Amino acid sequence: MRNLVYTGFMSLDGVVEAPGGGPGEDHRSSGWVHKDLEFVPEAWSLKGEELADTSALMFGRRSYESFSQTWPDSKDLADYKELPKYVVSTTLSADALIDGWGPITILRSTEEVAALKESEGGSIYIHGSAELARRLSDADLIDQYNLLVFPVLLGAGKSLFSKADRDKQMLTLRESETYSNGILKLIYDVKR
Repeated sequence: MRNLVYTGFMSLDGVVEAPGGGPGEDHRSSGWVHKDLEFVPEAWSLKGEELADTSALMFGRRSYESFSQTWPDSKDLADYKELPKYVVSTTLSADALIDGWGPITILRSTEEVAALKESEGGSIYIHGSAELARRLSDADLIDQYNLLVFPVLLGAGKSLFSKADRDKQMLTLRESETYSNGILKLIYDVKR
């Protein structure tokens, strides 16, 4: 069984929307991970650690459309280029997929995500994709959360976690670290 890992940047008040300020990120504070905060290299070491564990990437439609505009040609993200990618969407057409960014498969349902998890292979990482993450969390399909929590309150924006009335879900803290610029690394496993 494959691990499904959500990785993302989150404000202290739980917003995950528009952290990098890239294409399609229209939040009023778009790019908030890069503003008004001292750069501390070790706070970003999680991203390198994740790369070593990533066997595939998963996106919702909007995140795929945004990331596919910049990630394929990024030197910083070159190691992700040939990895298999899965886009979970009921509306994206196959002719909207870009070439030259490794194999890309469209999954049409949560059930198809569950079937993918049952297949052979390594960890699948979800970047961005707040709506997809909420849906997969509510379906109890996410196994791990890798979060970099930033010392900022954004007041509004997409949240990682659903407000749905559901049973309590316990997490186990695997790792945490605090950095001098106030960023907090939290890695949680979902208890089953």
